[in-house]
Amino acid sequence: MSKIIFNEHQRRQIEVNPNVASVSDRAIQYTAEFKLKAIQENQSGKGPAQIFREAGFDLEIIGLKKAQSAIKRWKKTYQNLGEQGFLEERRGKGSTGRPSTEKLSADKKLEKAEARIRLLEAELTLPKKARRNGKAGEEEPVLTPREKYQAINETIRLYQLKNMTRYLCKVANVSPSGYYKWLQNADKDALREESDYQDYLLLKSIYDKEKGKVGYRGFYMALVDVLDQPMNHKKILRLMRKFNLYAKIRRANPYRHLEKATASHRRIPNHLNREFNQDEPGKVFLTDITYLQYRGGQTAYLSCVKDVATREIVAYVLSTTLKMSIVYETLEQLNIHLDGNLHPEAMIHSDQGFHYTHPGFQQLVKEMDLKQSMSRRGNCLDNAPMESFFGHFKDEVDYKEAENLAELHTLVVDYMNHYNHTRKQWTLKKMTPATYRSHLIAA
Repeated sequence: MSKIIFNEHQRRQIEVNPNVASVSDRAIQYTAEFKLKAIQENQSGKGPAQIFREAGFDLEIIGLKKAQSAIKRWKKTYQNLGEQGFLEERRGKGSTGRPSTEKLSADKKLEKAEARIRLLEAELTLPKKARRNGKAGEEEPVLTPREKYQAINETIRLYQLKNMTRYLCKVANVSPSGYYKWLQNADKDALREESDYQDYLLLKSIYDKEKGKVGYRGFYMALVDVLDQPMNHKKILRLMRKFNLYAKIRRANPYRHLEKATASHRRIPNHLNREFNQDEPGKVFLTDITYLQYRGGQTAYLSCVKDVATREIVAYVLSTTLKMSIVYETLEQLNIHLDGNLHPEAMIHSDQGFHYTHPGFQQLVKEMDLKQSMSRRGNCLDNAPMESFFGHFKDEVDYKEAENLAELHTLVVDYMNHYNHTRKQWTLKKMTPATYRSHLIAA
């Protein structure tokens, strides 16, 4: 049996083709005329793909293997029975394929009996599909009316039955009005499926552009610039689950522990105390260092300072060494950014790393009139926004592909510009950090 399963929209699209007699969720019945024409064209040198495409079939839907196997099967029938083998074929036309031995007056009874058998066969396949994971030995559950409507519809369409709807509803013990109402809703469901598919293509283009590193909030913010009316985030979540658009989440990496601080190093209390919800730019800064391993097993170190209120990266330094110069240069960049506009309660917060407990660093912080704060020992949550930024950076930048330090530096600069000026954030009222800073200053 074919592994390809046609959905409602695909089945309707295939049924429109004049070369099709009927369609089920797994099989297509073709007209005798098309089969004969296909054999003739194949004998003249055309391949299965060309024959089916010229006949108006979409091979991305039906599959190339299905077309190839059909031509092979028809050629065998043509060699054994000739044209008559196709003209006498009864599949999909309300008959079993064997000539009727009954008198004409009994045809209607036979037709009803066959329709009843086919309906029962269709009903038996539904529990296997819907309840395949049921426990062995359990009594088969009774079909729901919706499942019975589905079986009736498949039977009528597969065998092209006419004037059998009321009889099949009676056999299935459901009302004809209920079936027709379900059929109307099925049309709406098909339209919804088509609409969902078009929305999925739009989301997929964004998903591929971001290399899978985007969640429903990122989709929402990206669609604001594309659509006149934003797509509801609940719909985005539904489409992501339906079409398996899962964000590639980062996984925690072991952090290299630096040497323990010497006796001359002094720890500072946690003055910030996780008060990350700030609304004044330049009041609270976070800083930390992360390592970046690129091509050839080489390692570089990135030191950053982040403004808690705006989420902006206001200073950063890339270095091949962990000497104290990396944090000194970072503070110099921060001083340039402040340009003398220092908040009276300005604070810089870090972990208890070797660099931040160093007397030289602490002295430079005092000279800049900044209040220093430190996380509790071994508690990364006390500096969570900074850790979060490094996580996003490593997710979204292909730094491991950099051939040398210059190339890595270019990647870092490009990302910092993107992060500050073009990357919208859900919790910043869907603005970029730079835009949000202007928003806070105006407020």
